[in-house]
Amino acid sequence: MFGSTVDTSRGNSSASGQQLLTPTRFVWPYGGRRVFLSGSFTRWTENVPMSPLEGCPTVFQVICNLTPGYHQYKFYVDGEWRHDEHQPFVNANGGIMNTIFITGPDMVPTAFSPSSMDVDDFSHRVADPSQDSIPRISAVDLEVSRHRISVLLSTRTAYELLPESGKVIALDVNLPVKQAFHILYEQGIPLAPLWDFGKGQFVGVLGPLDFILILRELGTHGSNLTEEELETHTVAAWKEGKAHISRQYDGIGRPYPRPLVQAGPYDNLKDVALKILQNKVAAVPVIYSSLQDGSYPQLLHLASLSGILKCICRYFRHSSSSLPILQQPICSIPLGTWVPRIGESSSKPLATLRPQASLGSALSLLVQAGVSSIPVVDDNDSLIDIYSRSDITALAKDKAYAQIHLDDMTVHQALQLGQDASPPYGIFNGQRCHMCLRSDSLGKVMERLANPGVRRLVIVEAGSKRVEGIISLSDVFRFLLGL
Repeated sequence: MFGSTVDTSRGNSSASGQQLLTPTRFVWPYGGRRVFLSGSFTRWTENVPMSPLEGCPTVFQVICNLTPGYHQYKFYVDGEWRHDEHQPFVNANGGIMNTIFITGPDMVPTAFSPSSMDVDDFSHRVADPSQDSIPRISAVDLEVSRHRISVLLSTRTAYELLPESGKVIALDVNLPVKQAFHILYEQGIPLAPLWDFGKGQFVGVLGPLDFILILRELGTHGSNLTEEELETHTVAAWKEGKAHISRQYDGIGRPYPRPLVQAGPYDNLKDVALKILQNKVAAVPVIYSSLQDGSYPQLLHLASLSGILKCICRYFRHSSSSLPILQQPICSIPLGTWVPRIGESSSKPLATLRPQASLGSALSLLVQAGVSSIPVVDDNDSLIDIYSRSDITALAKDKAYAQIHLDDMTVHQALQLGQDASPPYGIFNGQRCHMCLRSDSLGKVMERLANPGVRRLVIVEAGSKRVEGIISLSDVFRFLLGL
């Protein structure tokens, strides 16, 4: 019944005998298998089924038509009566019930009274759902939580991130860029370490940002890189060209590529996480050599923040009380990038895109803002989709990158191309957009981000899906480690 409206006006009428109904959205954001709504507006005789919100299966909603005045309601979740502690509620003989006031012509909310609520001998408490009313975590609890996480990560090694089975793909640095592009697309992976046979070592990583910069270079007037040269232009040559673009030079003025950021299997997880954060990379290769000079290295794994977060969640899953911050709603802690409220300023504004925006402008925004993804919203700022750096590999299908101009293709068309290509990376449980609510706990957000392919959660308003912010893996780790 998602998107439907329930008429609950039976037995309720205005003084003139004509019903004045207001569509009212009820939301249960705390999960469950089957959720129903019942209240004074159904005379407590009917349980109205609630439907999960698309893309956010833990959030249930329904719209009911209510008459002006005070109403009581409760939720029936998996056979148990529940109320929402973050919404106004009263404590009456019938138990704790949520309350709502629907205004009508010339009506103002009056003080609660037994006559207006049809409840005998009750006391009430109104919970303000604004951020100011949410209890803040104490400095002691925050310090204790961060210390316990730091101790855990300092005593666990990168070796523990290695899966029981799997594959890790490395690319020859002398491969043509076009061929490397296709391999990433065909294998459904966002990045791959680079192997230099001449040096006998891993020398870098090729990822989505490289292809974004290549495509932008192709579209630049006066560029030395042509579509024909892309057929023979090697990854090594591109890395050297990228060093020119980034103005990376050695002591005598020669360009040099950025050195490889890597980890060993016995490096502790805190150091691995810090390497990823400080170097602003998506993952670091875990490389092992039994020889002191590091020759004949073996590529074991690509360590990411997702894998490290999964380790944290697994360790504290059955002892969450030892980490007080896990129960905090994300809106009450300095985490992620949020849309500023009216009258507030933001030093780090949240970037969004319209589906009609050009792909060229989207890629420029990704590079200039230094972010890995941007929410795509409609004219009401409601979430439609998300465009990520890794989506660029979809242009490898049928050599689409050679047939389009970045400023002529819209974001909507690029996303459609990606859906047709169906790359496995970034898809979890059949979803591209992964969402959460501002009321979700940090623990719940961490569990979702620990899933493979989920690198960020878009914070949306329940019901409207209006974008309120975004939380990335990097945001979570910077908060957990106090950076």
